[in-house]
Amino acid sequence: MTTEVRVPTLGESVTEATVATWFKKPGDSVAVDEMLCELETDKVTVEVPSPAAGVLADIVAKEGETVGVDALLGNISEAGNAGPEETKPRDEASARKVEQDTDAEETARDAGGAPVDVMVPALGESVSEATIATWFKKEGDSVEADEMLCELETDKVSVEVPAPAAGVLTRILKGEGGTVEAGGKLAEMTSGAGGSAAAAPAATDAAPQSAAQGSGRSDVEDAPSAKKAMAEAGVSRDQVQGSGRDGRVMKDDVARAVSAAKSAPSAAASAPAAPRAPVAAEDESREERVKMTRLRQTIARRLKDAQNTAAMLTTYNEVDMTEVMALRKEYKELFEKKHGVRLGFMSFFTKACAHALKEVPEVNAEIDGTDIVYKNFVHMGIATGTPTGLVVPVIRDVDNMSFAEIEKAIGEKGARARDGKLSMAEMQGGTFTISNGGVYGSLMSSPILNPPQSGILGMHKIQERPMVIGGQIVIRPMMYLALSYDHRVVDGKGAVTFLVRVKEALEDPRRLLMDL
Repeated sequence: MTTEVRVPTLGESVTEATVATWFKKPGDSVAVDEMLCELETDKVTVEVPSPAAGVLADIVAKEGETVGVDALLGNISEAGNAGPEETKPRDEASARKVEQDTDAEETARDAGGAPVDVMVPALGESVSEATIATWFKKEGDSVEADEMLCELETDKVSVEVPAPAAGVLTRILKGEGGTVEAGGKLAEMTSGAGGSAAAAPAATDAAPQSAAQGSGRSDVEDAPSAKKAMAEAGVSRDQVQGSGRDGRVMKDDVARAVSAAKSAPSAAASAPAAPRAPVAAEDESREERVKMTRLRQTIARRLKDAQNTAAMLTTYNEVDMTEVMALRKEYKELFEKKHGVRLGFMSFFTKACAHALKEVPEVNAEIDGTDIVYKNFVHMGIATGTPTGLVVPVIRDVDNMSFAEIEKAIGEKGARARDGKLSMAEMQGGTFTISNGGVYGSLMSSPILNPPQSGILGMHKIQERPMVIGGQIVIRPMMYLALSYDHRVVDGKGAVTFLVRVKEALEDPRRLLMDL
């Protein structure tokens, strides 16, 4: 009996991902829910568990390939019934030899030199065109089947285009920066010629292959997860020793290189610099160029889109945190004992915002063409900082939740965000956002809208300041609040009213209980 391994749901509006790493190889035994491979989208990493116990019979989608939702990744056979796959060599060198022999057989079948079109793959729901970001090959280059030819960018994801067959890239129809439509033709190639050129080194022993690994060949496409790890760690390609096929760098190779760099002086630092103009060499040594991760590119694009699209304006107020802090101090131990979660400030602010949004519904609305869509519910986005960038997990129907439910949801979403385990669906559909810059020490800021939302509240640090109350100067814990809003939807009166209602609810939390 054979069980199929398929791509799981990736989230709302996300229809494809890149196979980053296979943790198992054909012939390996697997247990139920044991991790088989890792997929990457532009925002999250998705681990694919084994749906059954048995033996991984074959891998259909290899590392670096782009796959759609529910696409077939591989097959699992019952233990003891895996057929010829169980007799495959288990050591790395033998497994590599089997892969090379398989490639050679496929190349032989393509030796006829037939023309092959390179087409734009499916780009996802509602995405009709893309921009060519990078060509990894040029006209006349030999390519292997499934080797990456170019990378496309859309407003949501980056898509890598693999070679449909082994051969020679004869003609590039669209250069870098060009716009192509889904299903359009990117290039033309001739099958067979490139494969026969690549078959000769594949048949040699391991020594030439080791030399290729050490030289860091530029024609070897590294694993997408390794590229991401190198970008995040600031490690260049020539600092990493690839252990994959033909010297391909894997995610584990990057981790080893980073660990080695921390434990011993870099060999590159002790090597003499190449002869060049003294000023240029000094300037270059003081700079570091790191490619932006896909998540950072998406953040940059969305924030800039918000500035270009919305008529964004910010209004400010300040709130006396005395009552909230006193209430929290009085009940935090009892709260944690009963609900198993700490009582923080975020639940108070979330409740206060949900209360104010009911009175000023335009702050909870969005523009759709020439219509304004008012939301009769509150899906609260909580901006969260992670090692790879800012993400905004969404807590749904927060207006119907208790303080304890809100604190639990914020804690759980925050932990998943920091671990990179959030799905796309968990970061979409928000109607309003809260951003707490106070945890980093920010005293005042103007938050940027999270489109298509019309409002975002910025929290800041609590600072004791002298205040005049009842004709007396007293010291009070104060916090500045900032509401950025889309002036196309929200008038100044509505924005100020919203902020005043939040201030009133926090300065007298009993108003939240009485719905005042």
